[in-house]
Amino acid sequence: MLERDIEKVLVSAEEIKEIEIRLGKVLTADYKDKFPLVIGLLKGCVPFMGELITKMDIQMQVGFMDVSSYHGGIASSGDVKIEKDLGIAVGGRHIIIAEDIVDTGKTISVIMDLLMYRGAASVEVVTLLDKPAGRVVDLHPKYIGTTIPKEFVVGYGLDYEEKYRNLPYVGVLKPEIYIK
Repeated sequence: MLERDIEKVLVSAEEIKEIEIRLGKVLTADYKDKFPLVIGLLKGCVPFMGELITKMDIQMQVGFMDVSSYHGGIASSGDVKIEKDLGIAVGGRHIIIAEDIVDTGKTISVIMDLLMYRGAASVEVVTLLDKPAGRVVDLHPKYIGTTIPKEFVVGYGLDYEEKYRNLPYVGVLKPEIYIK
């Protein structure tokens, strides 16, 4: 039923699993003996982060923040709102922000700055999808699953009007769905 709204599959379920395994191995090597705090930015991060942490063979702590800059539209408003703050002290901690997609970079940049201001030892981003053509700030995620073109994508946590998050792949949404 949901597939009828998808123009094309951009990243298949199989490709996503391979990405998670690859990134899990790299993060395991880079963060061994560091007890990182892996922070997910709700809600889009849930499928990716949930699978990614099972591929990391290290001790870690997990936390979440509910942060929004889209407010129901298809483009970031640039107005970053923290709906639910992190309930864990970050002073001296190595932070990994797990994201579904880095697009404009505005939200991630604000959160990275906030965590550093709060005393984090380091803050890095791991993202399933990187969309550098949409970037409006100077941000380069350290850990990238795959780079995608500037298209409106949904699935595997990514939504349009809170729909399509449950697709097992990342697809390009047909323009007639969101252009009215």
